[in-house]
Amino acid sequence: MPKILILNGPNLNLLGNREPETYGRETLSAIETKSGQHGESIGLTIDFRQSNSEGELVDWIQSAIGTVDGIIINPAAYTHTSVAILDALKQVSCPIIELHLSNIFSREPFRHHSYVSPVANGVICGFGAHGYLLALDA
Repeated sequence: MPKILILNGPNLNLLGNREPETYGRETLSAIETKSGQHGESIGLTIDFRQSNSEGELVDWIQSAIGTVDGIIINPAAYTHTSVAILDALKQVSCPIIELHLSNIFSREPFRHHSYVSPVANGVICGFGAHGYLLALDA
């Protein structure tokens, strides 16, 4: 079965409690469970990870080179700041989906710029936790 790496950036471990009016009430653990179930139902193996560390995310992206069939990344705040994540993603030849729970374009102006978008095959934002399932379908 094709393997999809789902990476989650900083503070996403606080989902369910963190700004539920913006990010919803589902926990990251619940999203992981739903992603795994949905992935299995459409014939995908899911490797779901979260880190607050930019370096660890970069390491995981580098480890994925040649070993996964796709990457879904919710870089969270690193979306707007991380050239390191951009540079790592440039080395990946598989499809990349950039994912955000909220609509980053309806929020503060600094959130409108993404360092990930130039290397992503697509961007999904504003659909809450359901965006993970949409990304897997994509």
